[in-house]
Amino acid sequence: MPRSVRKGPFVDSHLAKKVTAAAAKNDRRPIKTWSRRSMVLPDMVGLTIAIHNGRQHVPVLVSENMVGHKLGEFAVTRTYKGHTGDRKT
Repeated sequence: MPRSVRKGPFVDSHLAKKVTAAAAKNDRRPIKTWSRRSMVLPDMVGLTIAIHNGRQHVPVLVSENMVGHKLGEFAVTRTYKGHTGDRKT
C-alpha cells in the first residue's frame, strides 16, 4: 500500500467544521473557502462550495464524481484567451 493511501485524505480543519455545520443545519448557502488543497469528501456531495481562484470565489456544486479530487481542480486560476489568428489574408 502506498504511503499516500495510508495517510488518508487531507481536509483543512476550518473547512471540515463548516461542512459538518452546513450538513447538520441542511444549509444551502455556499461555503466560502481559500483551501484549494483540500480533498473532496463524500460528506461534501450536494453542497455548494465557493473556491477561491486568486481573484474571486467560484461557486462549485459538488457531485459524486468529484469525490477524491482536490477542490482547486474545479476553480481555474488562469484564463486562456487563445492564440491570435493569422491576420495575413
